[in-house]
Amino acid sequence: MPYEMKAKGMEELSAMLNGMAEASEPAASRAVYKGAGIVADEIKKGAESIRTAPFKFAPEGSTRLPSPEEKAVILAAGGAGIAKFDKNGSEVQTSVGYAKSGYALMAGRVKPIPQIANAINSGTSFMPKQPFVRKAARTGGKKAMEAMKESIVADFEAAMKNKTGGNET
Repeated sequence: MPYEMKAKGMEELSAMLNGMAEASEPAASRAVYKGAGIVADEIKKGAESIRTAPFKFAPEGSTRLPSPEEKAVILAAGGAGIAKFDKNGSEVQTSVGYAKSGYALMAGRVKPIPQIANAINSGTSFMPKQPFVRKAARTGGKKAMEAMKESIVADFEAAMKNKTGGNET
């Protein structure tokens, strides 16, 4: 004897799941933006802690600290920027850094700000590294992940409350 199964509420469940699918990309975008903002703030704090010394050419085999002018260029850039989002379905990616910060006049020469930031962050043959970006990513990463998680949970709770991702039923 064949059995029949009847279920009520499947249409509501289907509408709720469709609404959550529609809400996933905006939720991911908001979360990534909040997380990137936190990391950008941490990078700015890290840039403020760069150790400096008055400029001097480093004799061969020795090193020098970044000059106050180099630090000022990094700080004048206004902190790290957030790149345009790369969206692929519900996946959203971005980067935070000085990549498109532009140029600055320093000692009568125009220099790219990303080059100065990278020299300080990664070091050179004449300048020891001060990895302020890596430290910011490590310390800000945990805060950013938590903020992103909270943002996504709040967005999905709102979508579930509305059952259709924003349309009242």
